[in-house]
Amino acid sequence: MRHWLVAAAVTFAATLVSFGAPAQETVRIGALKFGTVNWELNTIARNGFDTRNGVKMEVIYFAGEDASNIAFQAGDVDIIVTDWLEVARLRGEGQDITFAPYSTSVGAIMVKEDSPIHSLADIKGKKLAVAGGALDKSWLLLQGLAAKEGFDVARENQVDYGAPPLLAEKLRAGEFDAGLNYWQFNARLEADGYREVISANDAARALGASGPVSMLGYAFHEKWANEHTEAIFGFLRASRDAKAQLKSSDAEWDRLHMDGVIKEDGPALLKLRDRYRDGIPDRPALDEEADAAKLFAVLARLGGEKLVGAAKSLPAGTYWSALGDVD
Repeated sequence: MRHWLVAAAVTFAATLVSFGAPAQETVRIGALKFGTVNWELNTIARNGFDTRNGVKMEVIYFAGEDASNIAFQAGDVDIIVTDWLEVARLRGEGQDITFAPYSTSVGAIMVKEDSPIHSLADIKGKKLAVAGGALDKSWLLLQGLAAKEGFDVARENQVDYGAPPLLAEKLRAGEFDAGLNYWQFNARLEADGYREVISANDAARALGASGPVSMLGYAFHEKWANEHTEAIFGFLRASRDAKAQLKSSDAEWDRLHMDGVIKEDGPALLKLRDRYRDGIPDRPALDEEADAAKLFAVLARLGGEKLVGAAKSLPAGTYWSALGDVD
């Protein structure tokens, strides 16, 4: 009788697992192998934030952005990280891609601590390194601010474009007076005694934004989100929980270093931690979207159709309309 009761209990428990609890849906995230988004994705996985929020996260790694974009368009992954301007451009072309904010961290102009450069105006006539190319959003916003202040920073400076790590090393070697680079390279420079002159967020505020705008976000197809509402909600809640962990727990950053997810330690790790935390979005999505619309007009004027496509204003739906329901 005892054996029969044990067997019956096991069978009953199995029945509850099979029929009483909903199966967790898998969400496929496309990410660059060594990108900073892995800090958050790793935090989600190691702390079980995905399963706690009713979803199973599968990360698929790619060597470059082109490969991840192709996989996303082909439906091989459900979500990728990209910038809101790219989502707006594709949205303007009729695609149903939409966006959820991920990070407000942006590029900034950096100089040595003892540099005489303290403002954008001080850069006139200097040798300037610019990461990301002529259509980099941070660079265009800074050009917009310079124009507002009465000078053409692209014409009145010797500007060299190049890859972020190369330009960071050339700035360290003294080959440039100042460098505009991505936030993570700037954090490492800051740890080596460099300081920020002005950031793209500063320029955005001067050009009409009321607060920081998430340049990067999770992009996904609206049709997929509508068909998998609990899955996308679960993932975005897991992302929110991971950000809260990374914001509050210094031990989590030590773990990321010990696990090899972040190679840096010492002052560089601390600067990366602090600048990442600075970039965690903390405004309502509707407020961000209103500011993004203002910045879109500036970027469209400076970058033209090559940057923003045929859209004349921020296309409706660039920010996912259901973001307010995530919480």
